[in-house]
Amino acid sequence: MSDHRPQLFHRHRLNPILTAADWAYPANAVFNPGATLLSDGTTLLLCRVEDRRGHSHLCVARSANGVDDWKVDREPTMLADPENFPEELWGIEDPRITYLPELKKHAIVYTAFTRGGPGVALALTQDFRQFERLGMIMPPEDKDAALFPHRIGGSWALIHRPVSAPGAHMWLSYSPDLRHWGSHKLMLEARRGAWWDANKIGLSPPPIETSQGWLVIYHGVRQTCAGCLYRLGLALFDLQTPEHCLRRGDEWVFGPEAPYEQRGDVDNVAFPCGYTLLPDGDTLHIYYGAADTSVALATASLKSILKWLDQWQ
Repeated sequence: MSDHRPQLFHRHRLNPILTAADWAYPANAVFNPGATLLSDGTTLLLCRVEDRRGHSHLCVARSANGVDDWKVDREPTMLADPENFPEELWGIEDPRITYLPELKKHAIVYTAFTRGGPGVALALTQDFRQFERLGMIMPPEDKDAALFPHRIGGSWALIHRPVSAPGAHMWLSYSPDLRHWGSHKLMLEARRGAWWDANKIGLSPPPIETSQGWLVIYHGVRQTCAGCLYRLGLALFDLQTPEHCLRRGDEWVFGPEAPYEQRGDVDNVAFPCGYTLLPDGDTLHIYYGAADTSVALATASLKSILKWLDQWQ
């Protein structure tokens, strides 16, 4: 067991890096962005924007360095389309972006909020202006989902988080065509009892491919008498059979400590949906929603994360 809580994630001094005040149109809150690095080196964030009705849509912000001088689309980039996709009746939320080299497209896995609760929906895009919706691929209640960047064993693979009566665990499903999903496997269970990640866990950013395995940053939700606490943990999975967990840290590594994470529309939340890996192959930019109100940035070293996980055999 480690001697002290590691400082693997470092908050950027400019946090929060995006707020509703940066938008050209009225918004209540901006948070939980998906992220990707474009071919020209630009960082693109696809932010969840909650309007004053309480419904969410998605909007793009771009930056040359991924830190500041953001150029935000002046209108919503991707609105809910309940007329053609009834599952988007009450908005679309929490996108995770994965580039699929085989298709030369970005896949956006997001939460569609319908009468039956949150479900998992998928869209494809080449330019973040036109979107090909594939519709709901996992019915309610299910969320916190992202694709792997390439096929595994000939099939596309999806991490998602269905909810059942006993708890909420991370599952893995496979598809030949991104539309029809099966071969469902339990990937990571929420622990039980007093653990920080007991009863309810979920994927945070999409899985990160490393030479040692798939690195997964996940969130755990602890129920306290003062409300829920959202914190982050780490696990590593086999490259060929990602339902096989190689290592899982016992301790949480990042949680709401800064004022902008502790106070907001939902207090005590640090919730990443996106990351970028910089050209040095080691520096991670982790983009997260702070208190369901703003967008913040943490940096981390991939090598340091993998080294930390080595202690949890």
